[in-house]
Amino acid sequence: MALINQAEDPATMQTAAGYPEVKSMNTTFKFNPRETGELRRLAARVAEIAAWPEMEKKKKRWTAHNDLKTTEPLVFIDPENGWNEIIDAKSLVSEDPLARVWEMALRKQIFWAEGMKDDKVIEPYFDVPYSYSDNGWGLELKKHTTASKDGSYIVIQALKDYDTDFDKLHYPDITIDEDQSRLLMALAHETFDGILTVRRKNTWWWTLGMCWDFVNIRGLEDFMVDMVAEPENFHRVMNFLCEGKLKMLDFLEKNSLLALNTEGAYVGSGGFGYTEQLPRPEFSGQVTTMDMWGFVDSQETASVGPDKYAEFILPYHKRIAERFGLNCYGCCEGYDPRWKYVKQLPRLRRVSVSPWAGWSTVPEFLGKDYIASVKPAPFPLAQPEMDEEVVRRDARRAVEQTKGGICEFIMKDNHTLGKNPRNATRWVEIMREEIDRVY
Repeated sequence: MALINQAEDPATMQTAAGYPEVKSMNTTFKFNPRETGELRRLAARVAEIAAWPEMEKKKKRWTAHNDLKTTEPLVFIDPENGWNEIIDAKSLVSEDPLARVWEMALRKQIFWAEGMKDDKVIEPYFDVPYSYSDNGWGLELKKHTTASKDGSYIVIQALKDYDTDFDKLHYPDITIDEDQSRLLMALAHETFDGILTVRRKNTWWWTLGMCWDFVNIRGLEDFMVDMVAEPENFHRVMNFLCEGKLKMLDFLEKNSLLALNTEGAYVGSGGFGYTEQLPRPEFSGQVTTMDMWGFVDSQETASVGPDKYAEFILPYHKRIAERFGLNCYGCCEGYDPRWKYVKQLPRLRRVSVSPWAGWSTVPEFLGKDYIASVKPAPFPLAQPEMDEEVVRRDARRAVEQTKGGICEFIMKDNHTLGKNPRNATRWVEIMREEIDRVY
């Protein structure tokens, strides 16, 4: 078997789409019989699981939940980097980088159902992205990183001087590699036809909140300072980034590159998109952003006062959110100090209630009008021997303090599971026990 450096193994990498861009892989677009056989075996198991009666029940529960028609809580865990400890890359049968990514994706679906047993719906589909690239914002983005592949980093400032560097910025252009995209679809059909339904479905963004882009260009410290020291230039950059995102959405719509995220797609920073309220009644098959869930967040401004968020970020969030049929807000920032502003976002439906939010505000602030995406702290799961008392105490507080809202309990941001996959499965069990105790 070929030797692969796990730090560079595409199967272990995380992106918004769940795997690296195809153009970054060194794939041959052709799998050997062993790889094909393993992928088809795993796909057959995914198809079996997707046909379980409980999957249809879960779909109905998510739909009622997202449409604000039930108060029955839902539970979901995505261990993120912890997946690399649940499914060791060394255990994968495939050698081709693309085959490894597909194998990892299928194994994750199976473990979700057989191991973690949360409320994720396993569907009988295999989604294939486009092979594409974009040319960024015009300035080279660099970072100082630690020796650890999963360690911290500091952004090397690209936008150093507004007077000399701002004009170097440009809007990103997406370029589709049509030949590679066709090869991908053909390979997926060849591998999975008769087992799973192959669909073209690309995840073009995780967040449209723009703060992340700003920080990657300017650096976190100056991003924060500029709200006071360079307010006009701060708005100048935010407006530019907003225009760039809107132009991207226009391009994707015009070229029929969007896919609905109204079923089993992960939306926002917690939960799935099942809803009867999207797409629009007049939907004819041509997907527009108004047929989709949108998402903005501003976790980079977690330590910024509410009024500063309202002045420097909210106007641009509104412009983005206005494009979408339903919207999600937030990730790790506490929503409650800025709630009077956040609730101004058009067609807001799902709100992140992070470990740093005031959970007790959920019944009053969100009530039955919004989904509370409640997130207990991930750090207890990082220990080789998880302290169940700590986990239970956090889960109990989450359930008790948020009762009265329409809640989903989400575990994410796990950089490690302490090399103990049982931590993930046990968290689901404890979370369900506490829900059953209170509801």
